[in-house]
Amino acid sequence: MHFRHPYLADTKFACFAHRGGGLEQPENSRKAFEAARALGYRFIEIDVQASRDGVLVVFHDDHLDDLTDGEGTVSDLPISDLLQAKIGGTEPMMTLEEALIDFPEMRFNIDIKTDHALQPTLDLMEKMNCLDRVCLASFSDQRLDAVRRHFGDAVCSGAGPRDVRILKFGSWGIAGREVEALCAQVPVKYGPITLPTRRFVKYCNARGIAVHVWTIDEEDEMRRLIRDGVNGLITDRPTLLKKIATEEGVWEGP
Repeated sequence: MHFRHPYLADTKFACFAHRGGGLEQPENSRKAFEAARALGYRFIEIDVQASRDGVLVVFHDDHLDDLTDGEGTVSDLPISDLLQAKIGGTEPMMTLEEALIDFPEMRFNIDIKTDHALQPTLDLMEKMNCLDRVCLASFSDQRLDAVRRHFGDAVCSGAGPRDVRILKFGSWGIAGREVEALCAQVPVKYGPITLPTRRFVKYCNARGIAVHVWTIDEEDEMRRLIRDGVNGLITDRPTLLKKIATEEGVWEGP
């Protein structure tokens, strides 16, 4: 399957280190990204939040308390305070700009976590001229609509909840409106419904949409999904996924 956007164009099967590989290293940290790079990964899924003064940091939660030795709400704190917090008590937080500069070979799937982080993300993408190596994603349809209005066809964007529903119904033969997303990044289950069936993958691929499944950490499920033809897996266990992908003949790294 050939996908037209540069983010996906030369990849048959994408292996993503989820937050850099959160079960193997402190999540969303430089240490995790370096470990993923050493394994040969080309794709990392990350989250971004914005500081009070509008600087993007690679961080999942709205609050510092559970994942760092700091405390407080990310969007309430200046970047100077955020950079003092240590992920897992040991790893400094990175800005998104640092991640893009320091890992130039890496393709990032960037989950825009809040409305506050939206405009800084758009601004940084323009400043860095990096749309060829990012996919912008969100659980907010409104944020994704704003991303597409801003960048048009130049951006690779993920399918939000609305578009995933449209694609699933479409795979059942129930027509809906056209979907602009180029990636459908889905869990295995949405309630009782299995999303990444072979039929769903075929339907999406016929429309130029790649199907990536999260968050897959067990060997049997990795093998099953690879054999079902999905276009990529997102995992907290990058060492295991590399092993399984290699054995299944879909690993594309060293």
